Amino acid sequence: MADTEAAPGLSFVVPLYNTGPGLRPLLEAFRALSLPESWELVLVDDGSTDATFMTATRMVADFPMPVTLVELARNFGEHAAVLEGYRRARGEYVVNLDDDLQNPPAEAVRLLQHLRESGAEVVYSRYVEKQHHWARNAASWLVNRCAVFLLGKPSDLYLSSFRALRRSLIDRIVLYRGPYPYIDGLILGATNRIATLEVAHVERSGSSSGYTSRKLIRLAMNLLFDFSVMPLRLASVLGGLLCALGAVVLAEVVLETCLVGQRQLGWGSLMGALAVFSGAQLLMLGLIGEYVGRAFMTVSGKPQSLVRTLMTHAQPLSA
Repeated sequence: MADTEAAPGLSFVVPLYNTGPGLRPLLEAFRALSLPESWELVLVDDGSTDATFMTATRMVADFPMPVTLVELARNFGEHAAVLEGYRRARGEYVVNLDDDLQNPPAEAVRLLQHLRESGAEVVYSRYVEKQHHWARNAASWLVNRCAVFLLGKPSDLYLSSFRALRRSLIDRIVLYRGPYPYIDGLILGATNRIATLEVAHVERSGSSSGYTSRKLIRLAMNLLFDFSVMPLRLASVLGGLLCALGAVVLAEVVLETCLVGQRQLGWGSLMGALAVFSGAQLLMLGLIGEYVGRAFMTVSGKPQSLVRTLMTHAQPLSA
C-alpha cells in the first residue's frame, strides 16, 4: 500500500486461528458496517493449519475497504497475534475482536464511539451474561482475580479480549518485544485512563474455541511471571513462615528435653515435617527457575512472533 495514502480513521484487528468456514460470515458482518468515516481491517493468521490464510486472501479480493493480511510463521498465541495486528494498524482508533463473532462488529462500533466520548485511552467490554463454557468462565474469573492482586487492576474492571484503544496507547504498548506478551498487563502498565461499556455477547456458532487448557495455563503463567514479581515475594514470605515454624518446633524440642528428658520422636511427624519443608524449598526453586528461564529466553532473543507473509489489499478510502 502506498505510503502517501491517507491513513484510515478506524482499524479493526482480528486474530484468526483455524477459522475456516467462519471467515465468510466474519467478512460479511464487516461488509454490513455503515460508518461515516474511513476504516480498515487487519487480519492476523496465527499459524492456522486449515488454509485460513489462503482462504482469506481469496475472500478479500473484492472487499470494499483496505485489508491487511498477516500470516505468522507458526502459532504464537492470541496476544502475540493481536500485538502484531496493532503494529500493522494505521487508524487513530483501534478495536480488536475475536473471529468467532461472539462480539459482533456493530458492538465494536459502539466501543469506538464510547472511547471517543469518554476521553479514556482504552475501553474494555463487559457482559451481562457471557456465552462461554462454564470452565472458560471460571478460568477468566480466576485470571481477573489474580490481576487485581498482581497488577493492581481495579476490582470492577473485567479484562476482556474485546477492547478499543487510542493510537497514543497503541504506540506505547507495541514497543514491548518480549517473547511472552500479555496485552492487558501492558495496558495496565501504560495507562490509568480506562473505561468500560456493556455490550452484547452472543453464542458461538460453528467451530469450538481455540483456547485449550494448556493455552489457558500458559496465559496465566505470562500474567504471573512476566508482569509481576509478586510470586517471588510470596515465596519469600513462605520461606520466612517456615523458618519461624521450624524455630518454634526446635524450641519446643529443646524445652521438652530440658523438662522431661529425651524422648523418642515419632517417625510420621518427622517425615511429615520433612515433606513440608522439602516441598516448600522445591516450590521456591521452581519459581526462581521460571523467572531465570524466562529472562534467559528474553536475553537470547526468542521472538515474540515471526511474519511469514504480509499482504495488503487496497481499495479507495471513502466515507
